[in-house]
Amino acid sequence: MIVAIIVLLFAMLLLGVPIYISLILSTFLSLIFFTDIDSMVAVQRIFGGIDKFVLMALPFFILAANAMDVGGLSRRILNFARALVGHLYGGMAMATQTAAMFFGALSGSSPATVIAIGRIMYPELLKQGYPKKFASGLIIQSGAVSLVIPPSITIILYASATNTSVSSLFLGGLGAGVFFGTFLLLYIYLYSRFKKFPRGERSSSREIYKAIKEASWSLAVPLIIIGGISFGIFTPTEAAGVSAIYAIFVGMFVYKEITWKKLFQLSLDSAKTSAQVMILVAAASALGWVLTIGQAPHMLAGFVAETFTSPWAFLIFLNLSLLLIGMFVDSTIALIVIAPLILSSATTLGIDPIHLGIVMVVNLAIGTFTPPFGLNIFVANSITRLKMIEMLPGLMQFFWITFVALLIITFIPIITMLLPTIVYGS
Repeated sequence: MIVAIIVLLFAMLLLGVPIYISLILSTFLSLIFFTDIDSMVAVQRIFGGIDKFVLMALPFFILAANAMDVGGLSRRILNFARALVGHLYGGMAMATQTAAMFFGALSGSSPATVIAIGRIMYPELLKQGYPKKFASGLIIQSGAVSLVIPPSITIILYASATNTSVSSLFLGGLGAGVFFGTFLLLYIYLYSRFKKFPRGERSSSREIYKAIKEASWSLAVPLIIIGGISFGIFTPTEAAGVSAIYAIFVGMFVYKEITWKKLFQLSLDSAKTSAQVMILVAAASALGWVLTIGQAPHMLAGFVAETFTSPWAFLIFLNLSLLLIGMFVDSTIALIVIAPLILSSATTLGIDPIHLGIVMVVNLAIGTFTPPFGLNIFVANSITRLKMIEMLPGLMQFFWITFVALLIITFIPIITMLLPTIVYGS
């Protein structure tokens, strides 16, 4: 049954059937041909997959991300990043990565980060003499950190699928995300220095002060989200609502770039994006339930018990598997289907669910820009106008350096677990 479901799913995907329809059809056909369960139960499971309080945060964070982009918050974040690091070797490239980290902490969306940062910075990178392959690879991978740094939509989905604390996962993602981004910044600096990429002019104290002042309203968003959750002021779902209202208020009344017409349009766009995410979550949850009743978790647990006696060996296997899956499957689907299946096996080996979740999220973050089907590649195509073969050298350059960062996060759990331990105890 399990093999038939997987073959059926991939066959439909290869035929170009929309992802959510492939998931739903696989669920219904599996129940009809391999079980005695009434197929209408699948409808209940589809709705049950999104009937979770934690998922209420998703539409709010998506609305907040769109409001930040339309309201000019992302542009001021870029100016702030350029003022900080623009004078260093590869300063424009470092500013791009720095801005992606900050914007990731605002939006929680990888494609949104690529669009918001890329359409401003890619022309600037080319203007300053950066090679197209390096500039395109930098822009495409820049969104990956958004999946790790809270408020990450992917982390919320993992929490929903595994009933793990969103607050603890956010703190774990903060530590891992800052390390991930800083590791890339170090690489960009060293590589730029070796290649003698251009340095920008050092910003004056007045320019730095102006950039900080203009970006202060934008930089307050992650402080509100992480601080509010950590100190128990509000839940992650309430934090999402607060961040959306705050972003709209700043865009309309402080920066005055959001008109009522733009507010209506960004609300409509947010509703469409939320619907796309929710239908994927619902369909993937139903398929995950079918795999569960097909004894997939027990089969996987048996395989793990027979094959792996060390948590490190299991994590290596998990990393390689997820990197491969991430090349072909959307991270949302992979996370919702796979996370519940491997959770019990991982905890049996002594792997903390928080650490497991962040390792999975980092894997799937890398998958967003890994050829041939990484989502960010297609999102960035409207910016770079380059063919896959032209982008491939730059993409693989950043793939290998992020893979090293993944291994460090995997095998040094304190990077992930330090903040949750400090705030919530062991």
